[in-house]
Amino acid sequence: MVCENIEMREAIIDGKQSERKLFFAGQDTVELAAKYGTPLYLMDEDRIRRNCRVYKDAFEKHFGPGSYPLYASKAGSFIRLYEIMSEENMGIDLVSSGELYTALQAGYDASRAYFHGNNKTDFDIRFGIESGVGCFVADNAEEVLAIEREAAAYEKRLADEGAEQNAEFENKEVATGCKSFKQKVLLRITPGIDPHTLEAVATGKVDSKFGNAIVTGQAEEITLLALDQPHIELMGFHCHIGSQIFTEDVFEQAAEIMLEFIAHIERSHGFKTRELNLGGGYGVRYVEDDPYLDVNEKIGEVAEVINMTCRRLGIERPAIHMEPGRSIVADAGMTLYTVGGVKRIPGYKNYVSVDGGMADNPRFALYGSKYTCLLAGKGGNATDAVSGANAADAASGANAADAASDSNSGDAASDTNEANADETFVCSVVGRCCESGDIIQENVELPANVERGDILAVCTTGAYNYSMASNYNRLPRPPIVMLRGGNEDYVAVRRESLEDIVRNDVRNKA
Repeated sequence: MVCENIEMREAIIDGKQSERKLFFAGQDTVELAAKYGTPLYLMDEDRIRRNCRVYKDAFEKHFGPGSYPLYASKAGSFIRLYEIMSEENMGIDLVSSGELYTALQAGYDASRAYFHGNNKTDFDIRFGIESGVGCFVADNAEEVLAIEREAAAYEKRLADEGAEQNAEFENKEVATGCKSFKQKVLLRITPGIDPHTLEAVATGKVDSKFGNAIVTGQAEEITLLALDQPHIELMGFHCHIGSQIFTEDVFEQAAEIMLEFIAHIERSHGFKTRELNLGGGYGVRYVEDDPYLDVNEKIGEVAEVINMTCRRLGIERPAIHMEPGRSIVADAGMTLYTVGGVKRIPGYKNYVSVDGGMADNPRFALYGSKYTCLLAGKGGNATDAVSGANAADAASGANAADAASDSNSGDAASDTNEANADETFVCSVVGRCCESGDIIQENVELPANVERGDILAVCTTGAYNYSMASNYNRLPRPPIVMLRGGNEDYVAVRRESLEDIVRNDVRNKA
């Protein structure tokens, strides 16, 4: 299986019949679908905690005190997830006031949060400062100046409140007064690296919309601007180079380039960097062809390059942060759907449609993302399916065989109820939205007797599914059910109702 928390289990029925059932995080997916309905997001809480600890242990081993990972909220953001991050002592990064508000509602300590984004509004900055966000990651010069203005205004408000409090004291010698305020900031820098990942998720190149390029001199310019602001405490620098990185040494390349820039700034301007954030991007296995990644080993390799480069440049190693998001929650997720229809177009293509689609998982529509699809429940049987990526080579042959069978019989030959469960056919798994591009995965090999009412599972959906979900076609978003301990399940996010769909609509009757 693509992840170790997924398995097919054999069961004996009436002492003679063998039934194969799909289990996720130790629990029967068909039973979960029956209990909660579909579409249904499942999240393996134990896997999330395990992934957090892998990163934390690696940072402690290779970087020591002061360096730690930050969970990248954009991968998945809801209250229970921030509660887990707090319980696991993970830092977090945020990219919106909505993510910050969600974290605050979970009781998360905002002083351990880093606020990202290339276009923070004045409200975002004000809300972040007032909420006690530990550090802003500033993307551009306008933002630096906006942070300075909001920090100065916040200091004035504190002073005014302090003056009011002081007026209540008869003995002015015990008046509290007001301390000055400085907002901690990292500056986002583009090191100019092509990570060889999908163009849409490559963020470290010189012409990226994010950050300030070193080679153009803009990185140095924004550094001097930040150092000149009285209400900004510059802590260091941030970069992010892309996503789904496995064997490439791009983190090592980025670290070396960033440290050379840090050394230049220290020599030229006397600023000693205290923090270097290398962003996120380590890959996860969506299909069997994806490689396994040893996080501890990879972070050890990055640490070795950082330590060696710092020695070569004669600088003190700053605290190191990274921002895993996908690799914390992706393989902790699975989505369950109910099959609504099977369409065979002789000589052309086959479709299996489900009761979800691009509204709850837009990643194929956006990026052509690969997924592993499994048939979890089939008339008492649970049968493996093959990931779309791995079935692609067999697609033309399988479709041709289907077409030949159909044409020779002179009718729609194979009633799906009568098809042998050992036979397979290649299809596109598609959603219910009114869009031809509403596709979950192409070239998926499923049992030939798949039919309406079967439960279909899509693996590794814990990242960028719920967080990117929409109400397109006025479809309610699915619930999130957390699984733990192999036998416990509970709702973390409720299923949206039809009433929720119109909750913010305003009636305007003449």
